[in-house]
Amino acid sequence: MSGSPAVLMRLVASAHTVAEKAGAIVRKVLQSGELGIVEKTGANDLQTLADRLAQQSICASLSRRFPKITIIGEEDLPAEEIKEDLIESGFSEEILQKTCPEEYRSLKEEELVVWVDPLDGTKEYTEGLLDNVTVLIGIAYGGRAIVGVINQPFYNYELGTGAALGRTMWGMPGLGAFGFQLREVPGDRRIVTTTRSHSNKLVTDCVDAMEPHEVVRVGGAGNKIIQLVEGKASAYVFASPGCKKWDTCAPEAILHAVGGKLTDMHGNAYCYDANVKHMNSAGVLATLRNHEYYVSRVPQSVLQALKSE
Repeated sequence: MSGSPAVLMRLVASAHTVAEKAGAIVRKVLQSGELGIVEKTGANDLQTLADRLAQQSICASLSRRFPKITIIGEEDLPAEEIKEDLIESGFSEEILQKTCPEEYRSLKEEELVVWVDPLDGTKEYTEGLLDNVTVLIGIAYGGRAIVGVINQPFYNYELGTGAALGRTMWGMPGLGAFGFQLREVPGDRRIVTTTRSHSNKLVTDCVDAMEPHEVVRVGGAGNKIIQLVEGKASAYVFASPGCKKWDTCAPEAILHAVGGKLTDMHGNAYCYDANVKHMNSAGVLATLRNHEYYVSRVPQSVLQALKSE
């Protein structure tokens, strides 16, 4: 590709490094022992100092370099001066070397929307279930999720002291997915991953209707997509309106990059425009393969309870 890298590739290269910085912040806050926990809407909806600092770091770093992009972050934070040590100005040279897919080469900054979940799996973070925790940066264009960056700050933490912690995976439909080894559940098994802490009758009825051989209950939307792409689950089923666009934008792009699919429970795609409502009101259904099978199994009671957007 001649000339300087496309705007999108520069944004992705920056987002990759910014996600790693956010992951380091999340680890540092945990090590300090001062989590600064506040309840937002209840005991299952928490915010910590790590959520706040990671979001400040991500949003300030990206908007300084790309002032015309729209950034939508999970945490509702007051406007304040961001400390300079939270700013990440580096970028991934490896990503800049990749060729941008033709359809995205001429995109402008102002056409891109970035959805940020600075710490997905906050409840699990406060409970020490560290492999559930991710940092999510999703990039959307024309309402579609086109790039996902997921940092797993505590990857390898179970190996104990001295282990190199953290990894960053990313993906773009038309280019591929990087930072992990794609694996699939054997075709004759159905393993469903679902919520650990936000279950109800609708959720369990829907999971049961899939006739799974096994159910994996873990925290974090980002973590559940990792289960799909690493062969630990065949479907992520969440028949509830609890998930938000910043939970699904990055994971959806990575899933699409490896041939998977993420929709609402009706099988309809979500839109990631800047002006959409943040709640994924009709639930989340994500698969690596055989999406139609899972959509066909969703009970009528679920479809009636969760109206599609």
